[in-house]
Amino acid sequence: MSQATPAETPEALVERLARAGRAAQRVLARMNAPAKAAALHAAAAALRADSAAVLAANALDLAAGEANGLTGAMLDRLRLDSERLVAIAEAVDNVADLPDPVGEEISRSQRPNGLVLVRVRIPIGLIGIIYESRPNVTADAAALCVRSGNAVLLRGGSEAVHSNRAIHAALVRGLAAAGVPEAAVQLMPTQERAAVGAMLAAAGLIDMIVPRGGKSLV
Repeated sequence: MSQATPAETPEALVERLARAGRAAQRVLARMNAPAKAAALHAAAAALRADSAAVLAANALDLAAGEANGLTGAMLDRLRLDSERLVAIAEAVDNVADLPDPVGEEISRSQRPNGLVLVRVRIPIGLIGIIYESRPNVTADAAALCVRSGNAVLLRGGSEAVHSNRAIHAALVRGLAAAGVPEAAVQLMPTQERAAVGAMLAAAGLIDMIVPRGGKSLV
């Protein structure tokens, strides 16, 4: 995972990650549907292989959450166990088996002069996703973006920072082994709030921002 340097401003960090993500997306966009599916299956396998490390990281988050007074409901959203981790890996496999949206024809029409107009789905580019405490979102969002040919910059909540990093590391290891550039799925290496503001202001570098969480976040 890319690290923030001490002298790097949030704006410079986001620009660096976004440029790397955009370069990776150009490679990802040229991968065919079977290659993307195989990469996601490899990511799911890596997640299963790293289950012990992910659960150990999650235990750190749970301990910190209890010490910080998180509610029982928040702790339950944060908690991972073997069964939940299996479900997360299965969800990545399920996304891999979805029909590839890239190249799908949406509509077709013919003008009076015989010109045929066709609308076709293409990748968006680099998507920034900002989300709260559920660590499964790290895997879900990454898988959906890769399947649709998009690179992603993830920014999870501080409550799940260790879990998110462990899940992200496993996913990237699997994806990279199958030919997807590591920068296609990046996790923000800092929990500074200013980094969120920098993501929101990075028009021209990040093509779309998706907030996932409570009303206050959105």
